[in-house]
Amino acid sequence: MSRPFTLFTGQWADLPLEEVCGLARNFGYDGLELACWGDHFEVDRALEDQDYVRGRRELLARYGLRCWAISNHLVGQAVCDRLIDERHQAILPGRIWGDGDPEGVRRRAAAEMADTARAAAALGVDTVIGFTGSSIWHLVAMFPPVPPEMVERGYADFAERWGPILDVFDAEGVRFAHEVHPGEIAYDYWTTHRALEAVDHRPAFGLNFDPSHFVWQDLDPVGFLYDFRDRIYHVDCKEARKRLDGRNGRLGSHLPWGDPRRGWDFVSAGHGDVPWEDVFRMLSSIGYDGPVSVEWEDPGMSRLQGAPEALRALKRFDFEPPTASFDAAFGGDRRS
Repeated sequence: MSRPFTLFTGQWADLPLEEVCGLARNFGYDGLELACWGDHFEVDRALEDQDYVRGRRELLARYGLRCWAISNHLVGQAVCDRLIDERHQAILPGRIWGDGDPEGVRRRAAAEMADTARAAAALGVDTVIGFTGSSIWHLVAMFPPVPPEMVERGYADFAERWGPILDVFDAEGVRFAHEVHPGEIAYDYWTTHRALEAVDHRPAFGLNFDPSHFVWQDLDPVGFLYDFRDRIYHVDCKEARKRLDGRNGRLGSHLPWGDPRRGWDFVSAGHGDVPWEDVFRMLSSIGYDGPVSVEWEDPGMSRLQGAPEALRALKRFDFEPPTASFDAAFGGDRRS
C-alpha cells in the first residue's frame, strides 16, 4: 500500500538528531517520529524560536525525510501518575521536575503537554503520541480490596487533568494519540473503552496502536484495530515474545529487560509473537493509510542491525491493494 515508514527516535535520543537522520536515510526509512527528548525536538525551543522549528524542518529535508508525528511519552506520564518519585526525575526535564513536589510536577507536565500541541502545530504535524499516566495503575492487582469508587475517581482525575490539555489540542488542530500501555489510564481493551468514555469520546483523544503490549497480555491486536478503527490515529510497530514456561511470569518478576527469567521481552520486529500480516491486512481493511513507525527495542540485538532488518520485515506485509476484486473475472461475456 506504500504507507510511509518512519523510525521512532526515542530509543536513539542519545545520538544527535542529524546522526539519526543519516542512519534513517541509509536504512531506507521515509521519515522520523520525533521524540521530545534528547536534542531531537525540544518543545520549549519550538515555541520560543521560529528559527529552531525551521531548522528541524530543513534538517529533515536535507536527508530526504519527513515527520508526521512527534512523541512526548515521558512528560505525559507525569500528568496523572499518583506516585511521583525518582523514576520521574530521571526522565523529566529539570524545568518540569522543579522541586519535585508531586502536584507541581503534574501541573507543569500538563502545561508542557498543552505546549506540545502548540509545538506540533508550529512544526506542521497534526499528531502527538504519548502516555497519560494513571492515578489508579497501582490498584491493578485489586488487593487490598478496591472500592469501585476509587476506580471511578481515577477516570475522573484523568478527565479533569487532560480535558484542558485536549482543549488546546482542539484549538491547534492537533490530535493526541494515547499509547495503550500498562501503567497508563488505558492499558487493555476494556480500560480503553473507559478512558474514551471519560473524555466523552472527543475527537482530540485517540489511540497509538502498539501491538507489543497486546501480545504479553494475551489480547487480540487485530480485533482491537477493528473495534477502535475510528480512533487509530497512529501506528507504532514494536514486537514482544512470550516465554511463559511455568517459571517465567507474565508480570516480569521485577527482572531487567533481557533477563532469561522474564516471561516476556521486547524483540525486534519479525522475531516475536505479533501477527504482522494480519495486522497489516486489518490496517488496510479499516482504511488506515498513515505512517507506520518502527519503535525498535530489543535487549539482545544491536539497534544498527535491528532497525533496518525490522523495516525490511514489515514492508513485506505492506501489500498494494488489488485494482479489481479477484472474482471479477468469473463473470463477463459467456458467449460460446
